[in-house]
Amino acid sequence: MDFDATVGASPIIPDWLHRRRHSGRLAIAHEGAAWTYAELHEHAGRLAGALAQRGVSAGDRVALLARHGLVFTASVHALIQLGAVLVPLNTRQAIPELVWQLDAARVRLLIGDAEHSDLARQLVDRLQSGETRRAVALLTLDGERWPESAAPVHREHLDLRAVQCVMFTSGTTGRPKGALITYGNHLWGAAGSAFRLGVQPDDRWLTPLPLFHVGGQAVLLRSVIYGTAAVIHRAFDPDAVNHAIDAQGVTLVSVVPAMLTRMIAGRKLPYPGTLRNILLGGGPAPRTLLEDCLALAAPVSQSYGLTEANSQVATLSLDDAMRKLGSSGQPLLMTEVRIMEGAVALPPGSEGEIALRGPTVIPGYDNQPEADAGAFHDGWFHTGDVGYLDDEGYLFVLDRRSDLIVTGGENVYPAEVEAALLAHPDIVEAGVTGVADERYGHAVFAVVALRAGARLEEAEIRQFCRERLGGYKIPRDIRFVAELPRNAAGKLLRKELVKCL
Repeated sequence: MDFDATVGASPIIPDWLHRRRHSGRLAIAHEGAAWTYAELHEHAGRLAGALAQRGVSAGDRVALLARHGLVFTASVHALIQLGAVLVPLNTRQAIPELVWQLDAARVRLLIGDAEHSDLARQLVDRLQSGETRRAVALLTLDGERWPESAAPVHREHLDLRAVQCVMFTSGTTGRPKGALITYGNHLWGAAGSAFRLGVQPDDRWLTPLPLFHVGGQAVLLRSVIYGTAAVIHRAFDPDAVNHAIDAQGVTLVSVVPAMLTRMIAGRKLPYPGTLRNILLGGGPAPRTLLEDCLALAAPVSQSYGLTEANSQVATLSLDDAMRKLGSSGQPLLMTEVRIMEGAVALPPGSEGEIALRGPTVIPGYDNQPEADAGAFHDGWFHTGDVGYLDDEGYLFVLDRRSDLIVTGGENVYPAEVEAALLAHPDIVEAGVTGVADERYGHAVFAVVALRAGARLEEAEIRQFCRERLGGYKIPRDIRFVAELPRNAAGKLLRKELVKCL
């Protein structure tokens, strides 16, 4: 008799929050407020009922513009209860960027916290008056009062194949791509992370990263899957993070190198033994930073991840911290990594493009077949990042994509900033790259050439950019040249731009 491996297999699993609906354990802590799992289940169900009254149903796209941890958390789980799809928005982006994303994602309703209520209203008005005349409803939550009148809505099961979130990630052409993150991506990501980092019943995982980024949302949902606590800081403050570690029982922290640098600056006392791991992502860490952390007993695991793999791809175990200093570690248990040159897999030690395969990798982009065709080949996702695997399978990332700028944990693609600069009628050429910055890791640096006879000041250019780009994308330094460096084929040589400083 032949064995059928598919018998009994099902993509339908119990809802994670429903399973913990009676638990009195801490689920969420945010700026002095705390919810147990029972309270989170109640708030999420009540908000889901209020959204249902507004016509939101399974499959609808709902955007979220918030930094308030409880508003964000309740909204995420309320949408899960309805089977609706979350579209998190970066609160630091400019209005034209956000309007484009809302329209591209075909959003039906926008949830905003009190802090961003004015911006949310502007977005809704711009959509209504724009070319598409898209009508988007608006709901503002202040984080203190929750809908009381609606009958709560809860679900008991999840379909691992269903899309939970459309998360926009910057594109090299200047247009974002909507990564389709499924419930299965979350489950397998949580499992892979648990196998590498371990899970303790009293874990408290702190994220000062914005929840609208994949790393922040990963902490939020993995904690529910594990039944542990997520600690959310609205913004990064090194003293607040250190205090949470030293005095509030935080056991895990997710930060980027620029944040970690500020955390350890001037610190004299070693970190307490209750801190199990500092998960370090967002770009390569300087060797000196890792060595300083070791001197302070800071248990740092360098990690490599990206939105399209729902956060973690590879993470260095603490046992290998010294032996493989500078590596992002081995791939997580369910993730395969290859180094490719086109369609050819390269041997250990060879530099090439990092490609991924496994159940944490997204099924594709939202309504962008050209982007799918460029990134997915024969079951492998091609990241565009460059690195190599050593002979033990440890990944070394050489560049977060060849031209990517990581500033304060935010990704900035030069092409997007260049497009904004070139929209100015007096700018005929523009080149953008990143330069080292002690506070943010890197800063945006631009070189421009003006049309004949034109005169512009740096301040004028920054103001022009401010109307089109998020603040973190605006060039900190701008230099004026007669012509930009290019190769024989006319291609801009971004690596040469720093010579203009």
